[in-house]
Amino acid sequence: MIKQLCAIFSVVLVCANVWGTEMPSAAQSPAPSRLPPLLSGIDFQYFDDSVRAQDNFYQHVNGKWLAATEIPADKSSYGSFIALRDETLDQLHGIVDALQWKERSVEPADPDQHKIVDLYASFMDEPALEKLGATPLQMQFAQIDALREKADIATLMVRFHQLGIAAPFVPRIRLDAKDPTKYAYDLSQGGLGLPDRDYYLLDDSKLLTMRRQYEAHVAKMLALAGDKSATQNARDILALETALARVQWTKVQNRDPVKTYNRIPFAALTSLAGDFDWNRYLEGSGVAARTDSVIVLQPSYLEGFNKVLRETSLNVWKAYFRWHLLSDFAPYLNKSFVDENFSFYGTTLRGIEQDEPRWKRGIRLLDQAVGESLGRLYVAKYFSPESKERMDRLVNNLLVAYKADIDTLDWMSPATRQRAQEKLAKFSTKIGYPAKWRDYSALQVDRNDLVGNVARASVFEYNRNLNKLGRPVDKTEWDMTPQTVNAYYNPEFNEIVFPAAILQPPFFDPRADDAVNYGGIGAVIGHEISHGFDDQGSQYDGDGKLLGTPGWFGAEDLARFKERTRALVAQYAAFAPVPGYPINGELTLGENIADNSGLAIAYKAYRLSLGERQAPVIDGLSGDQRFFVGWAQVWRSKTRENQAILWIKSNPHSPAEFRGLVPEMNLTSFYTAFEVKPGDKMYLAPDKRITIW
Repeated sequence: MIKQLCAIFSVVLVCANVWGTEMPSAAQSPAPSRLPPLLSGIDFQYFDDSVRAQDNFYQHVNGKWLAATEIPADKSSYGSFIALRDETLDQLHGIVDALQWKERSVEPADPDQHKIVDLYASFMDEPALEKLGATPLQMQFAQIDALREKADIATLMVRFHQLGIAAPFVPRIRLDAKDPTKYAYDLSQGGLGLPDRDYYLLDDSKLLTMRRQYEAHVAKMLALAGDKSATQNARDILALETALARVQWTKVQNRDPVKTYNRIPFAALTSLAGDFDWNRYLEGSGVAARTDSVIVLQPSYLEGFNKVLRETSLNVWKAYFRWHLLSDFAPYLNKSFVDENFSFYGTTLRGIEQDEPRWKRGIRLLDQAVGESLGRLYVAKYFSPESKERMDRLVNNLLVAYKADIDTLDWMSPATRQRAQEKLAKFSTKIGYPAKWRDYSALQVDRNDLVGNVARASVFEYNRNLNKLGRPVDKTEWDMTPQTVNAYYNPEFNEIVFPAAILQPPFFDPRADDAVNYGGIGAVIGHEISHGFDDQGSQYDGDGKLLGTPGWFGAEDLARFKERTRALVAQYAAFAPVPGYPINGELTLGENIADNSGLAIAYKAYRLSLGERQAPVIDGLSGDQRFFVGWAQVWRSKTRENQAILWIKSNPHSPAEFRGLVPEMNLTSFYTAFEVKPGDKMYLAPDKRITIW
């Protein structure tokens, strides 16, 4: 199930701590008996003293790293997040290797361990894959070739959705945003081979070149699979996808949870797309037996899809489906397909020079297919109870700081403050790993059938989600595995979730003084909490119910809130990471609110945690200074130009450099900590500093 959630980072899981309705009354200081050694937790080796902190704090903290670091050949970007993900992959690799070693360490009573070993072995057996070529896909190719009329496309799309293959619309099972006590079925736009509609529709030179390269790539892939008309089919596929892109909503439009909530009975689908055989699709997918309505995210898109369906020949549709089947399964075929797939999606699209080592790709497949089984082993080896305990205290202090801050906001009326407090009191927190592990007993794995394993894993996940319809909501479920270096907020559960893998340096260092941890993981916690109160999250109440606008805001409060968010949109839109490609301040608004608010609240929580104590000076830096350094070093990162363009077009997060630079400019506490004055490049006049929390 793909839920609407807001994560700290996008490129790219038994104990849940749940707050009830009664909030703690005071911030907790670390118990004296558990105080860690007073290490700063700061990478001073990367400071660039030729750049003043007051002129460019991000460059000052990270400059030597930025100057000396080369992005690894197998990556599109590199920095703190990616380095920690690599470290986690190494840890997972060690776990899998231990299981593999003549399978001595596999527990006979744990069938999941056998699934891990067999799935990994099927991926790593390159000689066997080389002999097979594209033959593992012949059954699916035959199903496409068997299409006799356009009505048959409905049956084919059932199979594509079960296998997780791209198709013109995407089905999902998620919580019903207007009744989060139930699951709902929804349909959204999809079916493109390029990252965003802009790649098809804008005519700047870079995107025009990318389209030509994409068409050439499609032709090469089809030719590898034996298509004698690959060149013409590639041209037709690009035209078809361009027609779909033309009727799709922008990512900014898709951020509106009210406009994308359109519940209709199944019978009404024919009024949107009458040329598609909905009865055949809904019956074949198993959905019709479980519900009688659907939430259509973009009604006009379904109307546009219907026109494209009607005006495009069956032969072109066949070519389109063959292409997406081949593209989505290319990483699991022989070297020719793997290399050509990487050549476009890795090198051309993102600027990556070489593919990752095969073992890393194998570990990623395990994470996708049996992630919680692998996560259970990861947590047992790498996640300590002490880290969990300290995270509990950090989260508690952030919630206390938010509670106190709400009562001081000058743009909120007393009634709105009360409703905000009511929502905050209902926040739940999950730390480390799920209280209940996923059951993979229905998943069959054959160590001699990689494509079959990938297909069966997709069908397993499809059925797992389908079976939620009509059943009680499972609030123990996680949307990330414990080994994910990320965190998220889910508005329909009103929960913040922190997988075990992010609870490591530079985000969280159990050996370090609190200041750097509040600037790192503390600001991440604050970031996720603030999503409950950003321009999207504020439209949901404390039970996860979508209210729309003004939601629980008063009308005047909402106007003041929007005035500040408009200023934030303009502030970020003034930066262009790649010349001619400015940050989309509207697309990134929610994450920019979260970065600014999260850092502000984390600072307040840090000050509360000190109580009556003075923060020690460590390595020549005050506690406040170490706090802000902790934030800036988390976002240490370099990105290839093509990847930067891709993120600007499709990612709701601002590029890392600006996440590590702009929020400080809006915080008066930063000005005080580093004596920022008029004339300094980081200086903004007080009336230009944007404060939301």
